[in-house]
Amino acid sequence: MLGWLRGDLHIHTCLSPCADSTMLPMAIVKEAKKNNLQMIGICDHNSVENVEAVRKAGKRAGLAVMGGIEITSQEEVHILGLFSRKSALWDIQDMVYKSLSGDNDENLFGEQVCVDEYDRVIGSNKRLLIGATGLTLEKIVGAIHHLGGLAIASHIDRQSFSIISQLGFVPGGLTLDALEISPLASRERRYAFGQKYDFPLLTFSDAHCLNDIGKSFSSFLIERASLEETKKALTDDNGRKVSIE
Repeated sequence: MLGWLRGDLHIHTCLSPCADSTMLPMAIVKEAKKNNLQMIGICDHNSVENVEAVRKAGKRAGLAVMGGIEITSQEEVHILGLFSRKSALWDIQDMVYKSLSGDNDENLFGEQVCVDEYDRVIGSNKRLLIGATGLTLEKIVGAIHHLGGLAIASHIDRQSFSIISQLGFVPGGLTLDALEISPLASRERRYAFGQKYDFPLLTFSDAHCLNDIGKSFSSFLIERASLEETKKALTDDNGRKVSIE
């Protein structure tokens, strides 16, 4: 049976250098439940190393957690990749790591903390996760789809790291599954993007601190919280649909 589920599928953890240190698995799950979210997505910058910890914390609390990543292309465009298979996450991370250069400067960019499902620190990532990869947009989107994932252009209304800010347009032939609108976009601007671009529109919080989780979310009319059902909602398959109102 179909029912409406609230999803915030763009949330960062303490692994992202620009995220708050309180963005820990149990804390994220608790805040998501408090805000009546039924599914969340973990999309740290250029890494998936904290996904499994949040997924396990979510399972204990009855919250569906999708694994994802926010990849920075060589054009400095942010693209979300969401996946259902753990192996796909490690495969996309391997590709990203091979094309990412430089070491993180914690004093300049912030710490990149790896944690377990109980919020315990287990290490840190020394790569420059905030940097751009050497991968083109087309390569990233193609790889996400090859691994069975969803490819979503991040916060297209923002004036930095968005496909519009960097390129001024969505390239023809780029097979994105959806465009994400940030929480800052007005209702009028959301409508304008919907009229201009022939892609499904989504909105998520892009939360970097606990208070922002669920600040913006999309509602999915689906059978259950899963990537497969989310894909169907984006194509209006068998009554599934998505709403950002």
